[in-house]
Amino acid sequence: MKKLITLLFILIGISSFSQVTNLEKLEPSEEYENVHVKKMYSDSLCTSFIIWIKKEVKAHKHEHHSETIYVLEGKGTMVVGKDTFEIKEGDFFNIPMNTAHSLKVTSKEVVKVISVQAPIFDGSDRVFIK
Repeated sequence: MKKLITLLFILIGISSFSQVTNLEKLEPSEEYENVHVKKMYSDSLCTSFIIWIKKEVKAHKHEHHSETIYVLEGKGTMVVGKDTFEIKEGDFFNIPMNTAHSLKVTSKEVVKVISVQAPIFDGSDRVFIK
């Protein structure tokens, strides 16, 4: 069931994605201190990433796009706007445009997620919250 949900998420979020990737076996391509991001696909409508987080993602927002997350591995405490909730493998949630969000990893294992951001993500609208 987990594999089916993951496959459906990818097909819906990335309808023109033509390369098959085994997400369970996908590992970071280099050593990293806290966060490692691998772009999987991009067009004018969306950009998809696999993201590994060891410790945290500091509070930030995206002024011009939304983000959809599917948790592949790990556990953490997520803050989205005024809501705080626990995330774990198999969880799926959305982060609306211009909404502050952050993550604190609570598991011994790394948090690994699929992130689909729409429209195309180039990093220019990321604003960190102090």
